[in-house]
Amino acid sequence: MIFYLSLLVALALLVMLGYHYRSVIFPHVPAKVRSMFPSLNHYTPLSTFSGQAQAGLSSSMFDIEANMRDGDSRAGLDERSTQEVLEIMRRERIDFDQARLIRHHQILARNGIDPSGMPLDSKAVTRL
Repeated sequence: MIFYLSLLVALALLVMLGYHYRSVIFPHVPAKVRSMFPSLNHYTPLSTFSGQAQAGLSSSMFDIEANMRDGDSRAGLDERSTQEVLEIMRRERIDFDQARLIRHHQILARNGIDPSGMPLDSKAVTRL
């Protein structure tokens, strides 16, 4: 009985890990197997402005469509930052501008700066 229970727990753990790391695992799966699961095809990197705009990474304050209209030759936004913003949007259920603001505040906090732009270090000289 304990053997079957431990086998079930191990299988459940493998399924959970596979689900959690699906974006890393999926590119290594053969194309024939991937074609059997069309709903998983959305795990491709957003490497162009058009792909990022379609994913909702554009707003009136951060207009990617204007970059595309103006013929911007860059490949797109930074992939790591894009994934962070998408994760914040998904987790917090907020729009693109709010997610960018939250990410910006996180970066400031990591560097010892409060949201107003003032350093958190009490010894920092801010006035002369």
